[in-house]
Amino acid sequence: MSSKFIDKLAWIEIKENKILTTRSKGKDVYYIPGGKRDPGENDAEALIREVQEELSVDIVPMSIRYMGTFSAQAHGKKEPVDVKMSCYFGEYEGDLAPASEIEEMRWLSYEEKELTSFVDHKIFDWLNAQGMLT
Repeated sequence: MSSKFIDKLAWIEIKENKILTTRSKGKDVYYIPGGKRDPGENDAEALIREVQEELSVDIVPMSIRYMGTFSAQAHGKKEPVDVKMSCYFGEYEGDLAPASEIEEMRWLSYEEKELTSFVDHKIFDWLNAQGMLT
C-alpha cells in the first residue's frame, strides 16, 4: 500500500440490481455517494452528512450497516495514492435529488462499472459476487 491514502465513506444503495452513483460537476466518472469525514466525526455522522449534502435525503441512523472496506489507486492521481473506502448500507427518508457539487445521479448495472472509479470497480465486483448487482 502506498504511504499516501484518502480515507472515504460510501453509501451503498441498490434498487432492482443497480447501484446509485453520482457524478460531480466537471468530473468524467461516477462515484458511489459519500465522502470524507470532517474532524471529530465518526463514520455514521460523516455518512449522514455527506449523503444529505449530495443527495438531499436523510440516512436513518439506526439502519446503517457496515458492508466492507475496499482500496484502490485514486482516480485521476498520477502519483501512488490509495483510496480506502468504508462502505455502508442504510435506509433513507426523503426524495433523492442531486445537490451541492453533484451534477447527475444514475443507477448503474454491473456491466457499467467501467464508468466509475477504480475503488468502485472493486465494490461492484464484490456486490456482483453476492448476487446484489447484476
